[in-house]
Amino acid sequence: MAFETALSGLNAASSDLDIVGNNIANSNTAGFKSSRGEFADIFAVSNLGVAGNAIGQGVALSNVSQEFGQGQFEFTGSTLDMAISGDGFFQLSDGAVSSYSRAGAFSMDREGNIVNAAGLSLQGYPVNPVTGRTTTNTPENITIDTGVSNPQATGSVTIAANLDASEEAIAPAVTFDTTDPASYNHSTSTTIFDSLGISHQLTTYYRKENDNQWITYTYVDNTVVPPAGNTGVAPDTNNYITLNFDNTGALDTVEDNSTTATNDTLNYANFDIVPSSGAEPLTFSIDYSSLTQYGGDFGVNALSQDGYSTGQFTDLDVDADGNIFARFSNGQATTLARVAVITFPSQNNLRQAGDTSWTETFASGIPIAKEPGNDGAGRIESGALEQSNVNLTEQLVKMITAQRNFQANAQMISTSDQVTQTIINIR
Repeated sequence: MAFETALSGLNAASSDLDIVGNNIANSNTAGFKSSRGEFADIFAVSNLGVAGNAIGQGVALSNVSQEFGQGQFEFTGSTLDMAISGDGFFQLSDGAVSSYSRAGAFSMDREGNIVNAAGLSLQGYPVNPVTGRTTTNTPENITIDTGVSNPQATGSVTIAANLDASEEAIAPAVTFDTTDPASYNHSTSTTIFDSLGISHQLTTYYRKENDNQWITYTYVDNTVVPPAGNTGVAPDTNNYITLNFDNTGALDTVEDNSTTATNDTLNYANFDIVPSSGAEPLTFSIDYSSLTQYGGDFGVNALSQDGYSTGQFTDLDVDADGNIFARFSNGQATTLARVAVITFPSQNNLRQAGDTSWTETFASGIPIAKEPGNDGAGRIESGALEQSNVNLTEQLVKMITAQRNFQANAQMISTSDQVTQTIINIR
């Protein structure tokens, strides 16, 4: 019986060496999870129990278990390289069967699908670009639309500036003229956009009328823009906005000078422009609430507007919540999809499928699709790959141990052979 016992030990040590060898071979494989051999003794039992002097019959490999500890991250700088920080797997599909992996080296194919090196498509949730909400609860292929970003017409303009209170008022006899700097005190310009994304030059002119009172004219592409309610008469009559300041330098009231308006506290004025390009009439507001009139030099602190032109696709970005953004040349970003993270009730019972992936089994439980960072699912680290969690030093020590075990069992066979030979040689 010693031969069989030692032989089982040889087999066990050989299996242990195979497991260690596989771990060492994959020590640089992204997303790889190390394995360990679990061994159990062999003991003959019967329905009547076990005698007190019974001897075991060796050892057997009972299980090869996966160790799903987190591997270190290698930062690659490639946006579509992704790692999961925490629990969960990427879901991959070939169109019929799903597999699950921690290896996140992805790229975009010619159809815009995000795929791994084996051509399997990454699964995620489509996102409404307006609301930012997912449009389905079932993960599907993530497809990137590399088209253009639609333009947005300017809807509001915000001006934050200081008008110098110490400046002299311009005499009423001096008619306002954009070509005559003596007819106004200051001006500032910015670019606005119509519904076709065509840019227009917006210029505002400031002219001091009296103490604590200024008027401002608005021009688009060198054409005066009358306030809402005005009829577009000569600019020196009532195509302007009156800005009244209090004695602390703060903006008090804004008058649009229309035939129906009176002094009010509105800090904006509406304008209507019909561009010659065929775009929709451009209606926007100007927010004057950040204007001040202090005894200091004229200065523009902020000048912004919310329109933008057509944009071409430039690149992608992925955040920690798994949101995939398309970025465009006009500075806009559109959320296209959200990566799904899959967890299992018992991930240790997943079946290895090769290519650093696993498939579900009855023992693992059904896959549970989650959004990154929710309900125990890990978050996404973009521009990084999770490396193998193999501890090379530990594996080398295990290799030495398995080698010694193999040698000891081989020596046991040699010893048993000598004993048997001695018995045979008895005369």
